[in-house]
Amino acid sequence: MAKLYLKSHEWAEIDGNIAAVGISEYAAKELGDVVYVELPELGTEVEAGDELLELESVKAASPVYSPVSGKVVEVNQALEDAPETLSSAADATFICKIELSAPPEGLMSEEEYKASLE
Repeated sequence: MAKLYLKSHEWAEIDGNIAAVGISEYAAKELGDVVYVELPELGTEVEAGDELLELESVKAASPVYSPVSGKVVEVNQALEDAPETLSSAADATFICKIELSAPPEGLMSEEEYKASLE
């Protein structure tokens, strides 16, 4: 399954009508050590581009935007006790899962995203 990216460094990995959402390795490196993840509430409705949650790192607090529209159906509770997982394995760690209410639009492939970083 391929990841799709926002310019703001979030990714969505879509399986049927569920999208796992996380941040890119690039974002994790820019943030430094993540010390707190404000997980979204289950059932929260989001539109693509809306602020989904906030991460706090040793450097700054940073918003995370939703790459898709839908309803939060799962959150990664492990991040409450181990937020640093996002620092060390951002591409492999989902923050939450969203049940899609509309097909994703305006997202970049991994190749397009990597090219946008250059």
